[in-house]
Amino acid sequence: MVHVSLIGDFDANVTAHRAIPLALKRAGDDVGVEVSFTWHHTAQLGPRPERTLDATSGVWCVPGSPYANAAAALAAIRFARERPRPFLGTCGGFQHALLEYAQNVLGMANATHAELDPGALDPLITPLSCALVEQVGAVSFETGSRLAAAYGATSVVEEYHCRYGLAPRNERLLEKGPLRIVGRGDEGEVRAVEMEGHPFFVATLFQPERAALKEKTPPLVRSFVEAAAGGAV
Repeated sequence: MVHVSLIGDFDANVTAHRAIPLALKRAGDDVGVEVSFTWHHTAQLGPRPERTLDATSGVWCVPGSPYANAAAALAAIRFARERPRPFLGTCGGFQHALLEYAQNVLGMANATHAELDPGALDPLITPLSCALVEQVGAVSFETGSRLAAAYGATSVVEEYHCRYGLAPRNERLLEKGPLRIVGRGDEGEVRAVEMEGHPFFVATLFQPERAALKEKTPPLVRSFVEAAAGGAV
């Protein structure tokens, strides 16, 4: 049995939220494990998520930001990074994974998100130069990355519903250290990161889960479930 904790504020009107249970079911069937999941609304999660997440096999920070309690989402990501537990972040989860890393690994306590703090002088996460709301786009993966292995390819087309991403001037922060850029868009924009030395820590600006709505198993979700099954608690 694999149990996944979904960090985010469930809304049936959000396409990704409808897709995620289907994606987990398809991935579990492909891997040959039973997958259960629990949605954790950030308003109820609290600042010490280990009390809630200790028995989870994997953590997925889902789309749908701004979250009701961004601090709780960041705490859950930190839990997954430090314990360590397999972690997947998509869309808003990607943005908050970068925030958590900047604040707690790089020591940038004031790193922030322009959506949460519109008046910030130098936010880590800023509006995209071109919003990706209900858009599709090509993504190129770094050869040898976990993402390339998951997809069996170094170039794919994925779906987005997003307005924010890593500020280009902040890419330099990921030049050294375990969290590295492994996926870029057509114009070189950052689209995915993963962490070296962690059982599974991958975050994407795109929403791979949407493939399940077309009766396809998302390769990245399958890899996440495989990792969670390998360390199931």
